[in-house]
Amino acid sequence: MKKNDKYNYVDGKQLMEHGSRIYDVGGYRLPSVTTILGKTKDQKFLTEWKAKVGEQQAERIKNLSSKRGTSMHKFLECHITGVGYDDLTGLGQEAKSMAEKVIEVGLAPVEEYYGSEVTMYYPGLYAGSTDLVCSHNGKDAIVDFKQSNRPKREDWIEDYFMQIAAYAMAHDYVYNSAIEKGVIMICTPDLYYQEFVVEGAELRRWKHKFLKRLDMYNEIKFDEKEQAKVDIKKEDFDERKTT
Repeated sequence: MKKNDKYNYVDGKQLMEHGSRIYDVGGYRLPSVTTILGKTKDQKFLTEWKAKVGEQQAERIKNLSSKRGTSMHKFLECHITGVGYDDLTGLGQEAKSMAEKVIEVGLAPVEEYYGSEVTMYYPGLYAGSTDLVCSHNGKDAIVDFKQSNRPKREDWIEDYFMQIAAYAMAHDYVYNSAIEKGVIMICTPDLYYQEFVVEGAELRRWKHKFLKRLDMYNEIKFDEKEQAKVDIKKEDFDERKTT
């Protein structure tokens, strides 16, 4: 795959702060897009699923999916950048087959790429890491790779659309670009491939939806800070009372 140095990307550093992922990038410390979406997500479905399968089984499935997804991403990143890589574990070979399916079908329309595992940030608001910025069927696109234990329905992956829209907004703002579409490439362990493309008015709609979630996140953080102030004042009062 041909590399085009059209954009001079800025490196960012991922950090964990109070259990949440943040990015140190461009002189800012910013919450990650996944943290913003996670904090503002309706947890009803997840809660019901955990109750159905049990906490222990839910955690096992979550950890296995995370490891498989990380391995699949590594294979895809190395393929894109032309770096040799292999993982001979059972999980690694499963992830390799999934990556090969994404390469065979999903990456076929990619003429050239601008960056792989690129840190995206919108100054003062949010940051994240996108899997691929490229030309996809002749249009500049943000691409996200996902693994899934089963095929997805469009209404199940609204956060994926908002994530990709957030990255498109950040890219356009920082690099004065015009990202035209987002492409979500999903593969299951039994090698069922799905692709979801958003562009035009639909991409703009997901940008607006993400900005609403960003507002919700900032309100939550403001409320948490206000509550912390109240707790501190109460502790100070109690301390003075006992002395």
